[in-house]
Parts: sequence; structure tokens; C-alpha cells
Amino acid sequence: MEKIPELQRLGITAVELLPVFDFDDTQVLRTGPDGTPLRNYWGYDPYGFFAPHTGYCAEPHLAHHITEFRDMVKALHRAGIEVILDVVFNHTSEGNEYGPTISFRGAANEAYYHLWPQDRSRYMDFTGCGNAVNANHPMVTKFILECLEYWVTEHHVDGFRFDLASEMSRGPMGYEMAVPPALWAIELSQVLSETKIIAEPWDGGGLYQVGRFPGKRWAQWNGPFRDDVRRFVRGDAGLVGEIASRIGGSADLFFPQQVLPTNSINFVTCHDGFTLNDLVSYNHKHNHANGEANADGAHENFSWNCGVEGPSDSEEVERLRVRQIKNLLSVLMLSRGVPMLLAGDEFRNSQQGNNNAYCQDNEVSWLDWEQAEKETEVRSFTERVIALRKRFKTFREPRFFTERRNERGIADVTWHGTRLDCPGWDDDEARVLAATLGGFQGDPDLHLIMNMYHLGLDFELPDIDGHRWYRVLDTACGAPRELLAPGQEEPIEADTFHAHGRSVVLLVALPDEKGT
Repeated sequence: MEKIPELQRLGITAVELLPVFDFDDTQVLRTGPDGTPLRNYWGYDPYGFFAPHTGYCAEPHLAHHITEFRDMVKALHRAGIEVILDVVFNHTSEGNEYGPTISFRGAANEAYYHLWPQDRSRYMDFTGCGNAVNANHPMVTKFILECLEYWVTEHHVDGFRFDLASEMSRGPMGYEMAVPPALWAIELSQVLSETKIIAEPWDGGGLYQVGRFPGKRWAQWNGPFRDDVRRFVRGDAGLVGEIASRIGGSADLFFPQQVLPTNSINFVTCHDGFTLNDLVSYNHKHNHANGEANADGAHENFSWNCGVEGPSDSEEVERLRVRQIKNLLSVLMLSRGVPMLLAGDEFRNSQQGNNNAYCQDNEVSWLDWEQAEKETEVRSFTERVIALRKRFKTFREPRFFTERRNERGIADVTWHGTRLDCPGWDDDEARVLAATLGGFQGDPDLHLIMNMYHLGLDFELPDIDGHRWYRVLDTACGAPRELLAPGQEEPIEADTFHAHGRSVVLLVALPDEKGT
């Protein structure tokens, strides 16, 4: 509640909370190299599905768990911010056959869990956590639905993000079901009809359902968006076709499913992996503090350290890192779909290169609010680039590009490279992409340039009758001139624009009389 003004200032419209169901935060998972006991910090191991976590209460001894949680939800709602809960129905804290008996194992073991048919004492594991919930057993589906409806009716939350949601589409023997009862029960529930339902559309057993997750209402974490944008911005070649798809709402993934760009949750970073600062500061993960000999966490992060591994005193390296952060934020905010930010990325929060900090209840994972006060440039840019997205409806259109034309004859999208109408789809060395975006319903026409080559390049600009191009965004410019407020746009006098290496540029077409 204390940080609500910070969220409002940034322009955040919803917060997605890591699991708030009660879990055991006292169990020691292992000991770190320095002897520090490591515990479950993220909360992805629930056992109290109808109870707010005791450790998050300000006054747990007074048993005000529910009151405190409701007060937080009410305060966020008064600020115009929705509350989305990260929920875990793919596994429980009872673990495998050697784990504790807390609830489901003792009540109806064969109903609640996937068990090996040749040995019913052993647990199938599609989650990496020891067990897998048999979500599509009628009794388990009923339990899941009643739990979700409880948090909506009693606590007025606005939606849910389902951890490893693909596991919930597995039926008997663990096979993928075409029409999973649990997922459709959630989609069709009258109580949940006004809520957001968001899937992490994969699981730990290899089931990957991005773009084909069962149902129509479900939004999906767009893993290809994360990976393609990371690779493109770090300078990988031959990705312009993929980037065009991601900017347009990932039609290659979602159009065949007959859903919308708003079904795509676009993100570059999340709790699981590098922070945005670490993405541009480390080539390799540094998870030694987790006590697993750096074997845990994703091995491939599509990151680039800008020339130095970890913190650097070089002003040149720091300038490049800040620019790369701005590039990543710009691509995220100027793409169709629903953008998601990791808390702390707006002020360059670092996890010291740890990309799996689930067991680090210390300075590695904590948000450093003193750092937030020091880091004004990225904080300011984040606020302004969110406002830029809200300024132009083009980026928030709930439809894919169709080449329809506006009253000025400009198509909703025309793709280019450095030369007009030459996007270089088949160029394996291409690191640039530009697009003219036609404005509708009173929106102006826009021209987007992304140059991820290390050298500056000249880009041809299209001619729009009666209009002149003005610069709104150029991540190569120093703060605060890199993103200009309405009325402060700078005119472009030539029919080309020189985009510096590793930069994102946005131009707006305004009537000629503004320039005269």
C-alpha cells in the first residue's frame, strides 16, 4: 500500500502478485556456500489455498490476515489498479513419495495426484517439484474452481496468473487433453466471467502450448516475444520477420487460434530469470549462492553484458547499458499485446547475475528502494514510455495488422528496412526493421525505426501529403531529450533519418502548419 503512489506515477494499471496462498517459509531447502540457510522465498509451494500467507501480514499475531489483504486490494482499487494473483495448482508442497503428508495425500491421494500406473506409490512429476496435481479429476476441478471463486467473491481480486498452466491440461496418465475440464470450467464460470485469466502456457514436463492453449479467454505469457526481442536487441541477425510478428501482436502464434493480440502477455523479463539490468550486464548466470553449483536456472538467457561481466566503472559501458534498457522497454511498449514489467526494472534493480533467486530472501532478491531514489534516468524513461504507449491507440489496438487503409490512404502497417518497402525478410544479416503505422480514429500516422546494428544507418522516410515528420523518441539521445512530450516534438527536415547504432526511433506525422 505504501508504494501505490509509485505505481500510479509510473502508469501501472494492474499488479500481479507472486503467490499469496499460505506456504512454509521456515523449511530449510539447503545451505548456501557461505552457510546461509536457504528457504522458499517466492511462495510457489502452497498448502493453504484459502488463506493469505502469514509471513506477509503486518500483524499476524492478531489474526488479521484477511482484513489486511482486503485493505490492500481496496487501496489498489481506489488508485485504479487491478490485482492479479499468481496461483499454483500444478503441484503442492507435499512433494514426492518421500514428502510430508499435509492434506491431499492423506485425504484422496489417487484423486489429487498423477501416480505411475505400474507403481501407485510413486508420483509422476511434470513440474520439477516432486508431484503433479491431477487437475482434471472431477473432485480436483471442483476444488480449484471453488478456490478461485472464493478469492473473487470474498477478496474482490481481478484475475489470476496460473503457474505452469499447461500441467492443468493433462489428463489420465499425464497425457495432454484437447478439452481439459479444469481449464474450461475456469473459462466458463459465471463468477469468474469478469476476471483476467492468464496462463504460463508450458510446464516442467515439456508440454509447450504458447499460441494453442485450450480456450478463448485465456491470455498467455508470450515466451517467444521475450526470446526474440532479447536476441534482436542484443544484435542477433536474421530476426526481422520474427520481430515484425511480435510487434504486431504475434499473429503467427495467436491468429490460428482465432484469438486477439490482447491474448498475448508481452514481456522481456519476469521474476523467473535475469532482471532487466542484469540482462544487459551479464553474459552468464551467477547462481552459486543457491547452493547447487550454478546448475540451476536457465542456461540460455539471450543476454549481453555490453563488454564487461557484471558491474562496471566504465562510463561508455554504462551509457550503452542504459540505452539497451531503453531499447528493450521501447520495443515492449510499442508492441501490440499487453505489456508486463518486472518490479524493480524501472530503477535497474539487480540480482547480481542470479537468474533463479527463488531461495534468496536477502539483498539478492529484495527491491532496493535506495537504488530507486538514485536511478532517476531509467525511472523517468519508464514512466514516459508507458505514457507514450497510452498516447497512441495504434499500439493498443486489439487486432492484428490487416493492411486496411485510413482516410489518408496509409495502411495500418507497411514494413521497411533502411530503404522503403524493403524489409529484408530473407536477409540473414539484417539487424534493422522499420514500419509506417497508419493512424485511425483520430490517431496520427507513425514511423518506427529499430537499428540494432552497431553502426548508425540512414533510413528513408515515406512522404505523407500535407504532413511533416517529427521526432518523438530516439533512445540514442541523452536524457531527457530521448523522449519528447506532446508539443515538444522536433521536426525532421530531410527525407531520411540517421538512426544511431543500437537505437529505437519513433516519428509522428503532423500537419505542415505546425512547422510553419
